[in-house]
Amino acid sequence: MKDLMGQAIWDYHHHKNADDLLTETSISEIDELPVEYFFRAFDDMNLIEQKALELSKGKVLDIGAGAGSHSLYLQEEKGLDVLALDFSPKSIEVCQLRGLKNTVCSDILQFSGETYDTVLMLMNGTGIFQTLDKIDLYLEKLHSLLKKDGQILIDSTDILYMYDRDDDGGVMVPANHYYGEVDYFIHYKLDTEKPIKWLYLDSETLKRAVENNGFKIEKILQEEDSFLARLTKK
Repeated sequence: MKDLMGQAIWDYHHHKNADDLLTETSISEIDELPVEYFFRAFDDMNLIEQKALELSKGKVLDIGAGAGSHSLYLQEEKGLDVLALDFSPKSIEVCQLRGLKNTVCSDILQFSGETYDTVLMLMNGTGIFQTLDKIDLYLEKLHSLLKKDGQILIDSTDILYMYDRDDDGGVMVPANHYYGEVDYFIHYKLDTEKPIKWLYLDSETLKRAVENNGFKIEKILQEEDSFLARLTKK
């Protein structure tokens, strides 16, 4: 991994020439993603992020912490014990430089540690599941990291709206895989990251998956095609 997103975050933090990231997927064209987006304050976050942070409590594991903005809010404004986790070395370095007390650079499947009252998975938290057939593997891991009365706060987006419709109104989704499975590409300063698998889930598919893996699920908030859900152990 070239860690291009981490490099962009590092460049921005150090006031260097941080170009916009360029992102695209296998079903969408290139789009600009300003790096400053990862450094936004609570008031600039969307309603799903704000609600998840408001609901966070106890010992928190922030998976996919990025530049650490969610973790910093919980640590500084709510006084919570937060561990920021990301597989990007540069991002974790920036998290530390921004004042986060507890960080770890790791893939979630390789991570082992304590159990948590809140596991936070935002900015399309279901993305790390990669593909539909890997959900059980990740949910088993998440189950092991959660305290008996803990919660997972996770968001996703139903991307069915991105597909064309036929003359009869039917949606033209792929025949060989779930429509929320995409290849995700990142470009930064004329360099391109190796594509990763990224999973967008509709709420019903997420519900079936988590209920088959020892969780109960509650939809907390719906914002257009995106939603926030809370998972708890059965």
